[in-house]
Amino acid sequence: DVTGEPLSVGKYKGKVVLVDFWATWCGLCVQELPNLLATYQKHHAQGFDVIGISLDEEKKTLTDFTRKNKMPWQQFFDGKVWENKLAEKYGVGSSPTTYLLDRQGVIIAKDLHDAELGEAVASALKKK
Repeated sequence: DVTGEPLSVGKYKGKVVLVDFWATWCGLCVQELPNLLATYQKHHAQGFDVIGISLDEEKKTLTDFTRKNKMPWQQFFDGKVWENKLAEKYGVGSSPTTYLLDRQGVIIAKDLHDAELGEAVASALKKK
């Protein structure tokens, strides 16, 4: 991740995880951030987590933004914008792009925003 710590979706097994392809320069991403933060704060203790996949070019821009906005989750960063290895692997061509994974790591929803994000997370957390 951006801090040098290992990042693997496998370590999140047993949790509901939102994989968020985003960037600090993406207006829709920034607009959705208060909702994402609220969802995280509301559901994190019940087993919800977020993995950010930054499409930014400058590491300092990303780290300054995440610190300022109190984004506690891990951020993957390689500085390659649209050539980001994970964006290429998953065919991501626009931001924000999100994938909600269930406790087994299976994608159960894509591109959730606003109230539907919180509803989908709450529903996924109820399933064991």
